[in-house]
Amino acid sequence: MKETGENPLHLKSLNHISLLCRSMEESIDFYQNVLGFFPIRRPGSFNFDGAWLYGFGIGIHLLQSEEPDNLPKKGAINPKDNHISFQCESMGAVEKKLKDMGINYVQALVEEGGIHVDQLFFHDPDGFMIEICNCDNLPVIPLGDGMSRSCSQLNLQIMQQKQQIHQMV
Repeated sequence: MKETGENPLHLKSLNHISLLCRSMEESIDFYQNVLGFFPIRRPGSFNFDGAWLYGFGIGIHLLQSEEPDNLPKKGAINPKDNHISFQCESMGAVEKKLKDMGINYVQALVEEGGIHVDQLFFHDPDGFMIEICNCDNLPVIPLGDGMSRSCSQLNLQIMQQKQQIHQMV
């Protein structure tokens, strides 16, 4: 099934992500005090334990696992694992805060056509991966029909054009 429309489901934005938790209190504390989300009202008709938090235009819905000991345990921080990414104002400030809080993290650097993107990856209390980055350094370039999934050449061309424009000014 090939869709030709830009928005076949008429989506507006990301609303929330839901995460299973071993400890509701520990997860609430993490999402409030590490990432800066705040609790919001959750419908009282739910018959299971959970909490809703909100920040940065999205919701985090925490669900207390009925079998917390059976949740997968993650050890190593792997940037290629499932994760949610947040844009930040200062990578230096984020790194300092993570160090001050004793949160283990892994750094990564993406370089594309002369553009550098810094990334920090760490886990929430249940092993879900969080990325903090300055990803807005990379342009968002839609791929056209028949174009490969790799944008390397296109990004390089755009950067070269930007450099040429900058030199002319």
